[in-house]
Amino acid sequence: MAQSNQDPITAAPTADEVTMRADGRRNYDRLLETARAAFAQQGTDVSLREVARSAGVGIGTLYRHFPTREALIEACMRHGLDLLCARAGALLDAPSPDDALMQWLHALAVSSATYQGLPGSLLAALQDETSELHRSCRAMAAAAGALLDRAQQHGTVRSDLATGDLLALAAAVAWAAQQTPDPERLRAVLLDAFRNGIADRQPAQ
Repeated sequence: MAQSNQDPITAAPTADEVTMRADGRRNYDRLLETARAAFAQQGTDVSLREVARSAGVGIGTLYRHFPTREALIEACMRHGLDLLCARAGALLDAPSPDDALMQWLHALAVSSATYQGLPGSLLAALQDETSELHRSCRAMAAAAGALLDRAQQHGTVRSDLATGDLLALAAAVAWAAQQTPDPERLRAVLLDAFRNGIADRQPAQ
């Protein structure tokens, strides 16, 4: 029997394989688009079965692309989290370290408001090393830590603040901001509380 001269590793895909790959990509893109809309309208705890139904695929197809809810959230948020990391890197050269930190925290708050329930998902992922969101969140935390350290060395942001505290408080306020008609006021109060001097004030006698 004559043997094929093609290397099975480098052989061109068949028409059926090309079709399967194209269908898989379309399903992936459709699931992401549907999930983003669902997360924005109903929150990150929306039924994944409903997401799959709205995307026109079965729940098995969703789980083949996104094995867990966190994997789906991470895919939806990946670009935004990358932008936050890049923004932090750019702000490391800003003239005012504390203003740079405040600008980044504002960007984090705006990004966290993208989806209902997202602040809680991000905070949980920071604590759970098994979450698909963890790596992206750790990169974001490292970026925030560099800005915080620079501001603390400059003496304009309270020295007792750890990166975990910073992100936990930011997430809490981002969640609260989703429940109020005046989110900017809450964010302003939080940012002011980070500035140096507040921790050293003595209680009124």
